[in-house]
Amino acid sequence: MEGLVNAIGDLDEETAARLVKEMLNKGEDPLKIVELCRKGLEVVGQRYEAMEYFLSQLVLAADIFQKIVETITPKMKQRKAEIRGKVVLGTVQGDIHDMGKNLVAILLRLNGFEVYDLGVDVSAKAFVDKVKATGARIVGLSGLLTIAWDSMKKTVEEFKNAGLRERVRIMIGGGTINDSVTKYVGADAYGKTTVEAVRLATGWGGK
Repeated sequence: MEGLVNAIGDLDEETAARLVKEMLNKGEDPLKIVELCRKGLEVVGQRYEAMEYFLSQLVLAADIFQKIVETITPKMKQRKAEIRGKVVLGTVQGDIHDMGKNLVAILLRLNGFEVYDLGVDVSAKAFVDKVKATGARIVGLSGLLTIAWDSMKKTVEEFKNAGLRERVRIMIGGGTINDSVTKYVGADAYGKTTVEAVRLATGWGGK
């Protein structure tokens, strides 16, 4: 399975596609495949930060992942009837990182959730307004930078002030997030990985 991680990290589209098909034929869980893809994309990100890869390589990596998503989608559709719900998702104010958020959005949709992705640098009020408009029961707050913690906390407080905190489950995610941050923010849980975030939403149901 590490072969898939390496193939994506090396931007070897042909090998990645072959390995994905082999794993699907063996009955591998599509979520496991996506988790391996995430690790491969992390390798790409690290090489980009080290200036070994450039923007064109990031675009190619995203294209490879999108094609893999298209391959596994038919295997995921059968789950939709069981776990449908609504999720409001976004990167909080002060942060513009969105790779992790975008992966979570894709996975949630594959699992039958209706996702309202608000994008990046999203204000606390915008999250609350979207929940009011859609009736979503799950909110996902993403942020990579430590300055995002206070924005997440402010967003949770905004839900309290609006009288909505008891009717929504709030999960947070990002490279700096841990149990202590989750407690500080006042969220219900955090997803260590994109796949774990989807499993949290699935367990909550979103209805």
